[in-house]
Amino acid sequence: MAKPFTLFDFSEESDLQNWTVVNDGVMGGLSKGNFTLNKEGHALFKGNISLENYGGFSSVQYKFESKLVKGFNKLILRLKGDGKQYQVRVKTSNSDDYSYIAYITTNGKWQTLEIPLREMVPWFRGNKLNIPNYPGEYMEQFAILIGNKKKENFELYMDKIVLE
Repeated sequence: MAKPFTLFDFSEESDLQNWTVVNDGVMGGLSKGNFTLNKEGHALFKGNISLENYGGFSSVQYKFESKLVKGFNKLILRLKGDGKQYQVRVKTSNSDDYSYIAYITTNGKWQTLEIPLREMVPWFRGNKLNIPNYPGEYMEQFAILIGNKKKENFELYMDKIVLE
């Protein structure tokens, strides 16, 4: 069994250069998301979801060099949300069109959530694909998306992302 690997540990000095916000504007929507560090050194993914112009989502993506994840069984997230549901997404390759996803629900307090990698299911544009769940061999992208099919504001703090 592999020892835990920290994918990202946010602090006041964190470099967010490889983190990118992707809103539904790529499809004509009007949702807005921002990704910053707060004074405590936590990442803050915050914004508003609009359903206008067929919109309805905002995401933040972290792209990194290919990581061999064979031997890891779960993602562990330390975060504080707003009571809303989010999608956690990973990709085996940044060139893949689809992601492997799992849903999490936040409770307004700091939480440590565990997501079994083998339970992450393949999705593309809101549709489950008929291929196996996440193979757990390589990872090149981690993302969080909000898209609950309603107009809403959102606020999610992140502290740490670990593979175990």
